[in-house]
Amino acid sequence: MNFDHLLEQAANLSGTAADASTATTMQFPANWCQGRTAFGGLSAALLYQAMRAQIGNERRLLSLSTNFVGPLLADTPFSLTVEILRQGKSSSQVLAKAVQNGQVCVIVQACFASQRNSAIKVPVAKSLSLHPVDERHMLPFVAGQMPEFFQHVDLCPQQGAMPFSSAESSHLGGWMRFKHTPTVITEAHVIALTDAWPPTLLQMFKQPAPASSMSWYLEFVQAPQLTPGEWLGFEAITHHAKDGYGLEDGCIWSQSGELIALTRQTVALFD
Repeated sequence: MNFDHLLEQAANLSGTAADASTATTMQFPANWCQGRTAFGGLSAALLYQAMRAQIGNERRLLSLSTNFVGPLLADTPFSLTVEILRQGKSSSQVLAKAVQNGQVCVIVQACFASQRNSAIKVPVAKSLSLHPVDERHMLPFVAGQMPEFFQHVDLCPQQGAMPFSSAESSHLGGWMRFKHTPTVITEAHVIALTDAWPPTLLQMFKQPAPASSMSWYLEFVQAPQLTPGEWLGFEAITHHAKDGYGLEDGCIWSQSGELIALTRQTVALFD
């Protein structure tokens, strides 16, 4: 089942908090897993899509905050509930939850807003430092050695090192896209692809060990206006790590070098 099929189910499934007791359910196959739980980018994107179905298109996504509360299991029904916390004149604050076996697994809070007139303009201070895509250097999917969801994405790394290679730097960067070309690239696609990269600190581990995203925050600089099939750039670095937790910052770019979104996550380390 490809990503767009899952998004379609999420959009049709989304229920309000009031009707949570009668909400219908969906599920996903094990080839979308990362270990025993859903690939985090998938679960966040499904919840975003459920919210998007209840917010008018005149309001674009400004920010998305995700907390991974517990595992979301494959081949097991779960429901999506959406609560509109506030519908203001120009913005909407929305909360969504994925609930499985009576337990909350993932929580997402998002802010959607319409465009307003303002004289304040500050240009993007960052710039893309990636080289053009070289498809000869894409990571191949190796069953049993990589998370199952890797079979759905193409990653073309350029900066940083492979996980568990005792690297001295946490800088990580490269290009990303879905293997199955979507009809249109939406915020949901950007959300999922951003989380396809391993935590930046994993390359500094001396031997295989887990790392887990605890909270994740995305800010969209602009609504994606991208060509289906084009690559997205990713660059990230960890600013601080201590006592088993790291704080990672990154940027998501269009292939032409426009800044699409900023990402930040807190990662638990088990080295």
